[in-house]
Amino acid sequence: MEHPLHFYNTLTRKKERFIPLNPPFAGLYVCGPTVYGDPHLGHARPAIAFDLLFRYLKHLEYKVRYVRNITDVGHLENDADQGEDKIAKKARLEQLEPMEVVQYYTDRYHVCMDLLNVEKPSIEPRASGHIIEQQQMIEQILKNGFAYEVNGSVYFDVEKYNKKYNYGKLSGRVLDDLMTNTRELDGQDEKRFPYDFALWKKANSEHIMRWPSHWSEGFPGWHLECSVMSTKYLGKKFDIHGGGMDLLFPHHECEIAQSVAAQGEDAVRYWMHNNMITINGQKMGKSLGNFITLQELFTGAHKILTQAYSPMTIRFFILQAQYRSTLDFSNDALQASEKGMQRFFAAVKSMNNLVPKETSTVDIKSLRNNCYEALNDDLNSPVVIAHLFDAVKMINSVSAGSESISKNDLDELKRLFRDFFFDILGMKEENASASDNEILKDVVNLMLNLRMEAKAKKDFVTSDKIRDELTKLGFEIRDKKDGFDWTLKS
Repeated sequence: MEHPLHFYNTLTRKKERFIPLNPPFAGLYVCGPTVYGDPHLGHARPAIAFDLLFRYLKHLEYKVRYVRNITDVGHLENDADQGEDKIAKKARLEQLEPMEVVQYYTDRYHVCMDLLNVEKPSIEPRASGHIIEQQQMIEQILKNGFAYEVNGSVYFDVEKYNKKYNYGKLSGRVLDDLMTNTRELDGQDEKRFPYDFALWKKANSEHIMRWPSHWSEGFPGWHLECSVMSTKYLGKKFDIHGGGMDLLFPHHECEIAQSVAAQGEDAVRYWMHNNMITINGQKMGKSLGNFITLQELFTGAHKILTQAYSPMTIRFFILQAQYRSTLDFSNDALQASEKGMQRFFAAVKSMNNLVPKETSTVDIKSLRNNCYEALNDDLNSPVVIAHLFDAVKMINSVSAGSESISKNDLDELKRLFRDFFFDILGMKEENASASDNEILKDVVNLMLNLRMEAKAKKDFVTSDKIRDELTKLGFEIRDKKDGFDWTLKS
């Protein structure tokens, strides 16, 4: 490439040129969801950010192995080493088997990713399918002297590790500060220090998800799965590890410590982190009443939404901010994104109907190069979109007759949109084609499932709103003992 790809490495805190270990192969690992609830707006951003990276690496003709995990065991409440497993808690409340919860919400996550046109990863491993490998890594860490066993649980010895290596090199945390600021918590007195973290936890009598081990019947700590599954599928040293900024500490910091303690060096060469989404300037949270699931966005069934937003509107909205910048959600911002996206699709339609002339009065020579420069500068998708908007203006001028375009330039313009707007940015038209009818079916089912959940919570205002809005659109809904049925009136 004339302008090689550079992106910000969180570990070194600077932009670096991407040089894979074994070109043309590139290994990418991204932390996926913990599947105990409906996918929400916060899940969409990392999915789309690293989908953009995946697509662009393939466009640059790298052979990419993209691994995105599913967390289905070991993630306790408040990201702590005490408390109830998030999935087990959901299973207990809903009187289901934990793996029923896992399957249900994994399926819903996949439906939402398909709607957002997020490409499937090469491998999607689950933590529960790699218990043996996690136990093996624990044994190696114990053998190397960086962990200790107590009462059937195994903890990582952060202080001992820090004497030889640097705990905090990714996040910039200093262990002395952690020691000063970390308070003792009830129920954690079996640890040597509060900031030590669990590699293996002995299950109490109420804990549902448990496996046999040398130490006890128990379960692995949350951080361990990523150290194990990334190196299992990408090798002991691999190229890129991605995830949300909220995972930088403690999750990714602990990943580094585990890998170094087990094999003597960090497995990851480039760390990439996407920033967070805020809502009207506030952090998204259930307690604030601004926690929005993707289903609610697609249906408009949330009190702060003024309308439903299509999956491609959500995708376009996220791509309009560079992945490392904070992205503030609001109805005004979504509506502006919707209008901008519609301008693109209208221009593409006009472009396909243009009649070329012998010569061009528009200059498209720099457009492709400008788009590459933006992507190679830390995946700057908003700048790419700005350059493509310049192309939209050219198309509209040619369509209005105030400019002309030659056949060669028109063909290049079509390739430009194919390569950057559709293939790399991952946008697609939401017309009622055969595949889109399947998407329509998925969206209606998601809406009606949301209605059932609202009814179960006795939120009849939301339940009635969903039914009434669907009825206005021509859907006939029939409630059944075991769910619902629907048809679209002709």
